[in-house]
Amino acid sequence: MPRPAKLRQVVPMFEGWDAVVLARAQFAFTMSFHIIFPAFSIGLASYLAVLEALWLWTGREVFINLFNYWLKIFAVAFGMGVVSGIVMSYQFGTNWSAFSDKVGPVIGPLMAYEVLTAFFLEAGFLGVMLFGLKRVGPGLHFLATLMVAIGTLISAFWILSANSWMQTPTGHAINADGQFVAADWLKVIFNPSFPYRLVHMVLAAYLTTALVVGAVGAWHLLRDRHLAGARVMFSMAMWMATLVAPIQIFAGDQHGLNTLEHQPVKIMAMEGHFTSHKDGAPLILFGLPNQQAARVDYAVEVPKLGSVILKHSPNAPMAGLDTVPRENWPPVAITFWSFRIMVGMGLLMLALGLFSLLMRVRGTLYDSRLLHLFAVAMAPAGFVAVLAGWITTEVGRQPFTVYGLLRTVDSASPLAAPAVASSLIAFIIVYFIVFAAGVTYLLRLMAAPPHPGEQGPSKEAPIRTAGITPATQGTGS
Repeated sequence: MPRPAKLRQVVPMFEGWDAVVLARAQFAFTMSFHIIFPAFSIGLASYLAVLEALWLWTGREVFINLFNYWLKIFAVAFGMGVVSGIVMSYQFGTNWSAFSDKVGPVIGPLMAYEVLTAFFLEAGFLGVMLFGLKRVGPGLHFLATLMVAIGTLISAFWILSANSWMQTPTGHAINADGQFVAADWLKVIFNPSFPYRLVHMVLAAYLTTALVVGAVGAWHLLRDRHLAGARVMFSMAMWMATLVAPIQIFAGDQHGLNTLEHQPVKIMAMEGHFTSHKDGAPLILFGLPNQQAARVDYAVEVPKLGSVILKHSPNAPMAGLDTVPRENWPPVAITFWSFRIMVGMGLLMLALGLFSLLMRVRGTLYDSRLLHLFAVAMAPAGFVAVLAGWITTEVGRQPFTVYGLLRTVDSASPLAAPAVASSLIAFIIVYFIVFAAGVTYLLRLMAAPPHPGEQGPSKEAPIRTAGITPATQGTGS
């Protein structure tokens, strides 16, 4: 089928481009759209389970009203997550066939386990969760809600295991055909970075959901501070921010120490350490990494603090990128700034949690207009942090798809740049149209406050999708 006229006009500009760069951009684009929906649905599924449990325990109508209110939002976000992720599976065969061939014996079974456990569990109980409250009874319905929530966590388990193995590969061998094969499945699944990344990502999903719930609650409190549903959802969200944000910062620190041990080059890029420091490394707060000149221009730094954070000693030596061949350097500027954006969002979440705690102690949690405005402004912070975190992870792994073992240039399909560009442009157009409509619909649902007698999704429009998708991570950005 011939390309549309507009595409034929645009594609020639990509004739001189690198097909691998375009393939990476395409995967990064689709991944960026996709990851925000699983991050939201993982947290929201657990939140729905908590709301229904509280309703069954207390009998308070406000909890079932909130459950039905957020259930409608969950149904849309869940479906959008599935649809956006399916495309990523196809890219393994189109743009990354060499990668699929070489790592398929390891990654393939992990993806299959995700489908056979999480996907089937979610698919089996999603319909009951959405439409079955008045048909199966409260107890069985709660079981369905709980199974969907557990399914999202199991999905995160397998997907993060697969991606973590690509970051810290262990338990494998290489056969005569040059393929990675599992020698010890337990070492493959529970690779060195997996526990840290699983905790960090799940906590990120919970915080992302809490910030959205808190922002919606704050939005409605700004209009009417006496709304029961808005007060309850806002209070629950602020408790989550207060308690989980410090835990997430600690988990992130532990994840960083693990990365220093197994992926030191990524840490060098994150910290902007082009040169080694024998007597303690500074913490570079801000600056403009100049990869060509191997320096950080206009650096604002705190002496010795980098060594204190990473090695808990002010005079501990830190190796820099000058100890690594240039061809193994990741894109430093992207890694450097995405890491700081992620950390900045985390500190803002901590500030919001502490501010809400202060207002709660003072008895003005539902009356502080400043707090409510802060909470509304923080609505996208979780999504920004998740995206920045994944950019740090994936770009910092470059130039490898399997860290230290398989280079990105050796993972790509033998495609011409214009062919990859055509599909990239098509993805951009379709994604912005479809997902702009979806997000607009979600915002309209959130704009209406929860009310007594709130109903869940309409039985006339069932959701036929299920699962997070077996391809939430991939070959790098």
